[in-house]
Amino acid sequence: MSEANRSDKIVIDAVFSEYTFPNFLDPIKERAREFEELHPEYRIEIGSFYFQNLGEEVSKAALAGRPPTIASYYSGASQLARDTLTADGRPLFTTVEKAIGGRDEILGHPVVIDDIVTACRDFYTIDGSFAAMPLTLSTMHMYTNTTLLRAAGVREVPRTWQGIEAACAAVAELVDGPSHGISWANDGKFFQQAMAQLGGRLTDAANGRTGRATSIDLASPEMMSYVTWWHRMHRDGHYLYTGQVEDWAGSFKAFAEQQVVFRLSSSFDAAYMVRAGQEGGFGVEVTPTPYNGDLPLAGNWIGGDGIWLADGLDKATEDGALAFMQYLSSPRAVAEWHKVYGSSPTTYASVARLEREGWFDGHPHHRVAIEQLDSTNGTPGASGAILGHFAQIQHRMMDAMEDVMGRGAEPVARFTEVAAEAARLLDDYGSFCLATGPRPAHCLLIDS
Repeated sequence: MSEANRSDKIVIDAVFSEYTFPNFLDPIKERAREFEELHPEYRIEIGSFYFQNLGEEVSKAALAGRPPTIASYYSGASQLARDTLTADGRPLFTTVEKAIGGRDEILGHPVVIDDIVTACRDFYTIDGSFAAMPLTLSTMHMYTNTTLLRAAGVREVPRTWQGIEAACAAVAELVDGPSHGISWANDGKFFQQAMAQLGGRLTDAANGRTGRATSIDLASPEMMSYVTWWHRMHRDGHYLYTGQVEDWAGSFKAFAEQQVVFRLSSSFDAAYMVRAGQEGGFGVEVTPTPYNGDLPLAGNWIGGDGIWLADGLDKATEDGALAFMQYLSSPRAVAEWHKVYGSSPTTYASVARLEREGWFDGHPHHRVAIEQLDSTNGTPGASGAILGHFAQIQHRMMDAMEDVMGRGAEPVARFTEVAAEAARLLDDYGSFCLATGPRPAHCLLIDS
């Protein structure tokens, strides 16, 4: 179609986060072309920024008077999305639920927000309203070299911290066995996963869901429970410390080369981890992240992206944007997105479709995320936190753990110190976001 013929279309300016997956947005672009065929009055303009830059770019566009219609933000940047302003100082985004207004369908597309996976729906429900449509969804898994585990005499993959310690002790007795029992990256997501499992709240206001988070506690009993367990695993020689933060590649290499029996990583890694076992000649079992067996399991960290909707749109543009969101969340679209990239299905209808197709029979490792995400008790702590300056605060946690493992710092004392640093960062963010005018660049940082 020529540009002249396209100029009369209702334009949906859709900006998405880009990641390091090759051709990441190709399926989204294909869905956009399909949507245009179904609704020739619309044109979907797909744009993208690397996920860490998206917040700053959207903010600049909004302040310049040309905001996108929809934008997908990394889950950890949800507060940043909420705080992004238009040129006249209003919040850029409304909530998807408010815009839908109780409708069952929009432009002939069924509204699916009531079918969203419960843990994901809980995460994006803020101030009592479902804020953003999930596009991708992930959590944390454990990957086990079952060949080595069986050689150590352990028949079942452990599900608790206590079971992991016992299994690692058995592995340490193997002659010519691996150098360590377990590894995972020193990354903020693992702190979030542990807090969600323990039901611990990082912030006030129901973990940032009933109002702006204004206080943070990185020295809570739940956080200290996790930090001291991690420290003990390292001290006892069970945890492989690779020597640098965010070393996902290092922990993967250790697992693939059978230097460790267990690895904690994203559910996005499931296919890669299973393939590493096939290529290395060892069995791999995928299970939920182990938790503290002395306490009930509350929930899981929620990763991925949510699509946010601009406020103040004319009805035709808003309905087109909402309909496109529902189309992206249709069972077929979600199932295909899952098959290509391993994103956990965001709706129960898409799970049912994949089951009917026999997908999980051939790929049982992908079923684990669905079952794990459904093990939530719905409390605020189980859903993970929403707060400002989250990227910087996570890096403070990572730096503190680096000091504990690499420099011999005492865990409780070091995290008590970093708790004060985190509180200052949150106060700093709040002071800018409660004022008018552009946000400084350091308030727009996004990290994974």
